[in-house]
Amino acid sequence: MRVPGGAKIDLSSYEAGATPTGPQDKAAGLAATARMGEHLADLQERLWAASTAGDRRRVLLVLQGMDTSGKGGTVKHVIGHFNPSGCRIRAFKTPTAEERKHSFLWRIRRALPEVGEIGIFDRSHYEDVLIARVRELAPHKEINHRYSEINRFEKSLADDGVTVVKVFLHISYEQQRRRLLERLDNPDKYWKFNVGDIEERALWPAYQRAYEIALDRCSTPEAPWYLIPADRKWYRNWAISKLLLEHLEALDPQYPKADFDVEESRKRLLAQTLTSPARL
Repeated sequence: MRVPGGAKIDLSSYEAGATPTGPQDKAAGLAATARMGEHLADLQERLWAASTAGDRRRVLLVLQGMDTSGKGGTVKHVIGHFNPSGCRIRAFKTPTAEERKHSFLWRIRRALPEVGEIGIFDRSHYEDVLIARVRELAPHKEINHRYSEINRFEKSLADDGVTVVKVFLHISYEQQRRRLLERLDNPDKYWKFNVGDIEERALWPAYQRAYEIALDRCSTPEAPWYLIPADRKWYRNWAISKLLLEHLEALDPQYPKADFDVEESRKRLLAQTLTSPARL
C-alpha cells in the first residue's frame, strides 16, 4: 500500500473495495484490529515515557481523502486505541482570516505534535494543492511550487524526530454516493450532510487527478504516502492500525531507566509510618 516515489499513479487502477493484504473478511478484520489495541497503547505509553528522558521523537498521522472516505471514522475507531492525553488531534477547515495572512504551512506548524505525542491531522497542508488546484484558489505556478515546499517541510519534520505517516483513504464514486444517501435517510445524520458535498462530487475527476499529482510528487523516503482501500470500513481501520503499529514498533521507544536510587526509595517508603495528629 506504500506509494513509490515518482510513480505515475492512476487511481482508477486501484480497487477501493480491495483487501490486498491481511484479513479477508469483516469478522477476522475486527478481531485483528482489536488484538492490536493493547500493543498500540503500550507503545504509545513508551513513546511518552521516553520523551520525559529527552527522546524527541513523535508520530504524525496525516489523513486525506474525499468526503465520506472515513477520516473522522479513523479518528474514532483507530485513535481510540490510544490514551487521549498523549494525542493531539486537529481537523483543518477553511482557513480563517488570520490564517490567510500567513504562509499555507503556518497553521500546520502550530498544530504539530509535541515530543512524545501522536498527532492526527484530519485534512492537512495537502488541501492547499488539492482543493486549491481544483477550485483554482491560487495561481498554477504557486501551486506547483507548493509541492516542493511540502517535501522540504516534511523532510525537516523527519530530521527533527517526527515520523510522518500519510494516508490517502481511497473511496469509490459509488460508495461515496451510498454513504451520502445514508446521511439523508437518517435524520440523526443530517448534521453530517453538507449540500456543498454535491457540488464537490461533481468535480470528482478533477479531485482524483489532483490526488494523483500529490501522491506522485510528494511520496518521499522521509514521508511516503500509503494508499488505503476505504470502501470497507473494517478494512480501513485494520490497515491504518497496522501501519501505526509497524511504525511505532520500528521506533521501539524504551522506558527510561531510573535516575534515582530505587532501593533507597523503597526503604524510605517501607519505613514510613502514619502518626496521628495531636488533639487540641
